[in-house]
Amino acid sequence: MNFILHLLIDAAVIFGLAYVMPQVEVKNFTSALLVAFLLAVLNFFLGWLIYYPLHLVTFFLMPFLVRLVVTALMLKLVDKLMSSFTIAGFWPALVIALAVALAGTLIDESLAKPEIEPTTVTMVR
Repeated sequence: MNFILHLLIDAAVIFGLAYVMPQVEVKNFTSALLVAFLLAVLNFFLGWLIYYPLHLVTFFLMPFLVRLVVTALMLKLVDKLMSSFTIAGFWPALVIALAVALAGTLIDESLAKPEIEPTTVTMVR
């Protein structure tokens, strides 16, 4: 269920940013949904091949930035794979990666179940 929600929100973010940014072009929402799906699949299968060597180079100090760069690279790869989705340059891909990361964080925070704090019982004599 979370995966489908993430795909829909990511597709909406990509489609919305394509409307706002002239460097990004998406044919329709179905193409944006396919971009979100391919991005998820590529991040799962190929992202770790790029993520861990970059993570070692930065000495584990900047994992969020490394993840953004890897996601931007995966977006550029999706750009090469699909004719209905184009990104002109790396910076727009980085902006989309940042927006997708922020949207994913907001979804995860809103769906997180609150932890139940243990109650303390005090006895009065």
